[in-house]
Parts: sequence; C-alpha cells; structure tokens
Amino acid sequence: MMIKQLQQQVEKAIADINWVQEPTGLYHPIDYVLSLGGKRIRPVLTLLACKLFSDDEKQALSTALAVEVFHNFTLLHDDVMDRADTRRGKPTVHKKWNDNTAILSGDAMLIKAYKLLQQAPADKLPVLLDLFSKTAIEVCEGQQYDVDFENDLAVQLPQYIEMIRLKTAVLLAAALKMGAIIGGASQQDADALYHYGINLGLAFQLRDDYLDSFGDPAVFGKKIGGDICCNKKTFLMITALQTASEEQRKELLQWIGCTDATCHEQKIKAVLKIYQDLQIDTRCEEAIRAYFEKSVGSLKNIQLTENKKDILIKFANDLMGRTK
Repeated sequence: MMIKQLQQQVEKAIADINWVQEPTGLYHPIDYVLSLGGKRIRPVLTLLACKLFSDDEKQALSTALAVEVFHNFTLLHDDVMDRADTRRGKPTVHKKWNDNTAILSGDAMLIKAYKLLQQAPADKLPVLLDLFSKTAIEVCEGQQYDVDFENDLAVQLPQYIEMIRLKTAVLLAAALKMGAIIGGASQQDADALYHYGINLGLAFQLRDDYLDSFGDPAVFGKKIGGDICCNKKTFLMITALQTASEEQRKELLQWIGCTDATCHEQKIKAVLKIYQDLQIDTRCEEAIRAYFEKSVGSLKNIQLTENKKDILIKFANDLMGRTK
C-alpha cells in the first residue's frame, strides 16, 4: 500500500510540471515521454528511503523527480542510439519527431533534472549534487561500454557485470541513497542502502536478460529473442561463448553473423537450443539469486526496525517477480 501511495505522489508531481512552454518543439517531446508512464521505480525508491528515516517523504519529492527526469533523458537518447521504434508500446521520440528533436529535448531534460535537484534541502544539496553528478557520468560510461561491446566477441563476464552496474544499477542505488540522505540517515546506513540498490539493480538486469530468452511473451510484454536477433551481449550470450564446445561456438558465431531478418526465427530457435544444452538458463538463474540475496543481505546491519526492513525486502521481491 505504501509503494502504491508513493507511486501516486510521483505521478501527480510529474503531471503538475508545466511543460507547455515555447518552443513547443523542444518541450512537447519531454511532456510526451514523461507521460508514457512506467513503474517509476527510481523516484519511488527515493521517496521510500526518505520516509524510512524521517516519515516525511515530501522533502525528497523534487529529488525524486530529478531522478525520474534524468532516467527518461537516458532512455530518450538510448532509443536514438539503438534505433528503437517503440517505448512502452508507443512511438519513440525520434520516430514521432526526428533525431535532432530527440537529442535536443534529451539535453533539456538533463538540465531540468539538475534544476529540480537544486530544490532539495539546502544543507543536503552539496552531497546530493556530488552523488547525482557521479551517477550521471557513470551511466554514460555504462552506455559507452554497451556500445563498445556490440562488435566485441571477447567480452568477459566481469566486464559485462561492470557495464550493467554502471548503466542500470548505479541510478537505482543513487536514488535510494539520496532519499536516505535527505531523510537524515547516517553515512553507514546510506551506504548500506546504496549496496542494496546496486545488487538489486544487477539482479534486475540479469532477470531482464533471462526473460528475453526464456520468459513468457504474454507476461514479459515483448517478443522473446530480441537480444539474440540483434547479437546483444548479455549474460547468456557471453556465458555461452565462454563455455561452448568448439562445435557449439562455431555454430553460435555463424548465427551471430546472420543479420538477415528473414532468419530471425531460425536463429532464435538454434541459439536457445545451445543455451539449454549448456544449461545457461540455470546459470543465469543462479546469478540472479546470488545478487538478490546479496542485496537483501545489505540490510542486515542497517539501523531500521525489522518492519521497515521488511518493506525493502518486499519491494525487492515484487520487483523481481518473486513470491517469497
């Protein structure tokens, strides 16, 4: 119930931002992308972390909005780089408008995120700005690694884990830590929440990798095998390349070399069979479980009541689609 209420607070606050400004060519796409919805995971975590330490989450609302606007800025630019046609079932900004609009509106969102952050409590602002800026550049570093890995068949698993830590996990972790800082948490507790977020973010991304190959399309929300078709370096592909027999590796490389859309169905079927023969699905599930347990373990020594820790544990379980 608490998470639902925090989501509603975030949605209302986003809706209350006035994007009806000139030039409309700059601001309308921002309003559009923010109106597409989503779970608002990151801003909710900022409010939740603040509430756990202070009971007054509203003092963190502008920071939560800064996190959400920044996150959507990264998605807007990612969609241009990935040439993605849709986002949350709707045309991406560069498809609805054009590349130049998407780039410029994204730039404006980044600046707006900093302006929102400036509304945070003055005594906490220096440390928040430092953490936010550190996180922002790390996300960019993660995106660059992702681009670099596209045509690199020698990517190792530790490199991949570092890439997803930067691209995905650090923003989740920073969202929590900033909320905790505003709520008056100690340095030790704020750091513990950060580690909870890092490992939860890693588990979340690995789960996304897993579901892209082994999920139910009706539940996952998109067709299975998208990562395979575009030769995306995921936990599954990297592990397969590292553990395959000479014959299996040769077949994998042949399918990686096949970029013709007409062979996508065959490619997905063949690569999935190799994954299953190598038990890549089981290896991925084990890694997800390990990072999840590490995330929850980070809460062990945090100075919160067990009831409050249970809120964070339930959030993690819900995010990962776990029943316990």
